[in-house]
Amino acid sequence: MIKQSLGQRQLQKLSPQQIQLMKLLQIPTATLDQRIKEELEANPALDEGEENENENENENDDLRNDEHLMAKEEKDEKGESIIDKEEEYEPIKEDNVELDEYLNDYMEDDISSYKLNVNNYSADDEEKTMPMAVENSFHEHLEQQLGLLRFDDERDYKIAEQVIGSIDDDGYLRRETSAIVDDLMFSQNIFSNEAEIEIILKRIQLLDPPGIGARTLQEALALQLQRKNDGDEFSYEEKASIRLALRIVEEHFSEFSKKHYARLQRQLNINERQLKKGIEEILKLNPKPASGYSSGSNSRAMHYIVPDFTISNRDGELELELNSRNAPELRVNDHYRDMLQNYSNTKKVGKKSNKQQKEAVMFIKQKIDSARWFIDAIKQRQETMYRTMYTILQLQYDYFLTGDQRKLRPMILKDIAEMTGLDISTVSRVANSKYVQTEFGTKRLKDFFSESLQTKGGEEVSTLEVKKILTDIIGNENKRKPLSDEKLKNLLRERGYNIARRTVAKYREQLGVSVARLRKEI
Repeated sequence: MIKQSLGQRQLQKLSPQQIQLMKLLQIPTATLDQRIKEELEANPALDEGEENENENENENDDLRNDEHLMAKEEKDEKGESIIDKEEEYEPIKEDNVELDEYLNDYMEDDISSYKLNVNNYSADDEEKTMPMAVENSFHEHLEQQLGLLRFDDERDYKIAEQVIGSIDDDGYLRRETSAIVDDLMFSQNIFSNEAEIEIILKRIQLLDPPGIGARTLQEALALQLQRKNDGDEFSYEEKASIRLALRIVEEHFSEFSKKHYARLQRQLNINERQLKKGIEEILKLNPKPASGYSSGSNSRAMHYIVPDFTISNRDGELELELNSRNAPELRVNDHYRDMLQNYSNTKKVGKKSNKQQKEAVMFIKQKIDSARWFIDAIKQRQETMYRTMYTILQLQYDYFLTGDQRKLRPMILKDIAEMTGLDISTVSRVANSKYVQTEFGTKRLKDFFSESLQTKGGEEVSTLEVKKILTDIIGNENKRKPLSDEKLKNLLRERGYNIARRTVAKYREQLGVSVARLRKEI
């Protein structure tokens, strides 16, 4: 039976402004400039440009003032932090009184005081672009060689072009020959069969680079070894090692990939020295035959990391700077401000405004409110980022001073949130996709966060420190007899780290290190 009842409940919802602010916090410095350009295009009341020299000179260094940034944030009536809350603008009403009050309040504000840029670079700095080299793509390189194959007719040439077009950027033909037959029939109106495709593929595999058009890694390595075996530039001893390597790849690839070296010696009836020579020949090969060629303007585009922060060592004292180079100075458009001023003057002299003028003024108010909020949001983003990074700097001061990963302290998002008064989700957004430039290289902020691990002496250390020591142990091990996870656990415990074998395996996998058997060398 359906019943109706009245009830009250309290819900917490994010306003559109808060959602936009969260998105701005997640944007790295490299893409912030594009986001600002989009807002400039969408809102005509928002303008980009320098301000007057005499206006609010103290604003230039507000991000550098540590006391201001590290102070306790304002609390609301319930004692909750409102650092992540922004000013919410009331909906526009057509009431003349409310509109007049807004005009009076707006005219008293100094709109041009919203300044974002930290003057930490010279005005004479030039924006420099890196020239891109003009080169043929990988597929163009293959098509240029087709003329060397001397096909009997135009039909075979088109089939070869279709096969080359099906080769991926690594140089592999991962498309089935039956699918290529269908592609030729539908796109070229050419009727072919798989046997004909295989014959033409064999000819394409003679092109450079060696190993091109292979279906598997095993086939790619075999094609490269076959090309070396057919060459005349190798000595008799080198040819013997190449032939052995070709036999290993073609007949014993499973044993080779699993590093069952003792089994390979028995099956091939060779000694350890011969096996080592053969494996050395295989390791010289390229697992991705097309890796040395450009595959197009988009696929080989360079990805540059733009650091969001810079930490400098000034005679033993660390200085933090926020990279705001691509956050230009923003202000409300003077034209829109003048239009409001003219409307305000009209009201003062007693002239009545018609409905069209009211609608125009309300439109202007909407755009100006949106511009003012966006300027505030950008400024709050800069302050929140600086506050978060400043706290990380204080916690990891010894690391940033020396660059020694063993001096990294245990640190989680909750620690930074408690020290800054920010919400954990806000700290997470700041740390996501952000980088800091130090004298030891450019580091990801997320790499500084780690859980703690207790030593035998009761001291808490960072798991990053344990991973660094684990990396050093594995790097110095005897590769002929690599250490198992159990032995790694024992070595770490001898150094005072109370750790389980499964934890060692987890850290090893996170470091991208294989198990002991796959680390074995001869």
